[in-house]
Amino acid sequence: MKDSKYIGNELTIFKDAVNWKHYWYNSISKFISGDVLEVGAGIGINTNLILQNHSDIRSITSIEPDKTLADQILDNLKGDRSKVTVLNQYLQDLPNDKKFDTIIYIDVIEHIEHDSIELNKAKLHLKEGGLLIILVPAYNYLFSPFDQAVGHYRRYNRKMLSDAIPNDMSKLDLFYLDSLGLCASLVNKFFLKQSYPTRSQILKYDRLIVPISKIIDKLILNSFGKSLIGIWKK
Repeated sequence: MKDSKYIGNELTIFKDAVNWKHYWYNSISKFISGDVLEVGAGIGINTNLILQNHSDIRSITSIEPDKTLADQILDNLKGDRSKVTVLNQYLQDLPNDKKFDTIIYIDVIEHIEHDSIELNKAKLHLKEGGLLIILVPAYNYLFSPFDQAVGHYRRYNRKMLSDAIPNDMSKLDLFYLDSLGLCASLVNKFFLKQSYPTRSQILKYDRLIVPISKIIDKLILNSFGKSLIGIWKK
């Protein structure tokens, strides 16, 4: 993950998008178990989601290479923090014998230039039968000033994400989320051209667009959307 262009400035803004976070989290929660590795944990908002909603997990290891961000993780956790270990390092710094039942990348892979190299390293840290869970922004045609500002190398479609996964891993699911959010992204790309949304815009998106997307996504069988989620098994 050392070729990441990640900055992290948007994390504080997007932490208020609680409907969106619960939406994508609920779509992957059934796949999370055992010893969990979260790569690119940021300020710990997603770590807290796992901790609050999975009382049966054994441990969470949160990797965050940026020290300023990593230092905020434990402060953003509620409940039993004894299960959480924060590592201010890169995935490649983990000992080879450190293995996990679940490895999670939430809005991280798009920040890494050589994504397939990163995911092959991740596979080495999965136990047999372990799961790799990835959420990324969808569709390169949506690439906008915001993507550039936060250090994205690309956005993904199903084929691009599948091609980055080690060949001998089995796909369990691959689907899009937030169909109406895709339309909002198009508006930003071609009309607003903002590098960063305002907090007010995030709250409106979260309260108005996400609930409607949840309905539309079901009707269209998650065939398109602003984000893409994939789950693979070792």
